[in-house]
Amino acid sequence: MENFADLLDANKKYSADFKSQGLTGQARKGLAIVTCMDSRIDPLHIVGMEAGDAKILRNAGARVTEDVLRTLVLATHLLGVNRVLVMPHTDCRMASADEAEMHAAIMEKSGVDTRGIEIRTVKDQRTALLKDIQRIESYPLLAKDIKVMGAIFDVSNGSLTPIN
Repeated sequence: MENFADLLDANKKYSADFKSQGLTGQARKGLAIVTCMDSRIDPLHIVGMEAGDAKILRNAGARVTEDVLRTLVLATHLLGVNRVLVMPHTDCRMASADEAEMHAAIMEKSGVDTRGIEIRTVKDQRTALLKDIQRIESYPLLAKDIKVMGAIFDVSNGSLTPIN
């Protein structure tokens, strides 16, 4: 517990002023955002939303994986999502090396052999984003009326550049 004492202390302050108890699991604005785990990204504020407005799905590189598709099936059928924004970002570690280089970097830093997993690096973010959008648009289990947009978030100035 001592390794997490700072988090528990911060949570005491947070819970003392908690105001989201009236929210439901529905996405009030009908939006799901697929984005990167990068801590520079504040997805709700980037698009002018607040807690309860959208579903946030995060992973390394903002890739549309099987788990993202599974989650979007639930979100589109049960949680009010009818729009999806796929939002990778500039200066992403996932776009800085290929698979072999990423595995080698992990091996060098920690001695762990990760070659048994797919890291899903990208050489060209725009091309990867277009493929990920197409994966969502063609996935047969998603709600039929879903709208999808891709945009790259610029971590240097906070702007979004639409891609499709």
